[in-house]
Amino acid sequence: MSIELNHTIVAARDKKASAQFLADILGLKVSPQYGPFIPVEIPNGVTLDYYESDDGPLAPQHYAFLVSEGEFDEIFGRIKSRGLTYWADPYHRRVNETNTNDGGRGVYWEDPNGHNLEIITRPYGFEG
Repeated sequence: MSIELNHTIVAARDKKASAQFLADILGLKVSPQYGPFIPVEIPNGVTLDYYESDDGPLAPQHYAFLVSEGEFDEIFGRIKSRGLTYWADPYHRRVNETNTNDGGRGVYWEDPNGHNLEIITRPYGFEG
């Protein structure tokens, strides 16, 4: 059996709103609640399971999604149409820019909990 990432838990102040935010931006669907989690399934079968946390400040995490060029255009269009601030870099220094790292395109934006989200069209270190 090969090893595959199956799911990860994403802390949120409002799990329903946070799951819907990600699903809307990526063009995905929110799955029915499972126990205390609201899952968003990524097409490769991995789920991001949103969990409501009210135990102090949330530690921002980074979630990167590899997408096709067409998907990049669609997702980036939704980011811009919502008026979200976006960056070309993970440090948020190059505001309202995209990057062309590794011969592809990439962009970062934040979810309502301060998690750093990213879409890229080429994996890091891609040597096409």
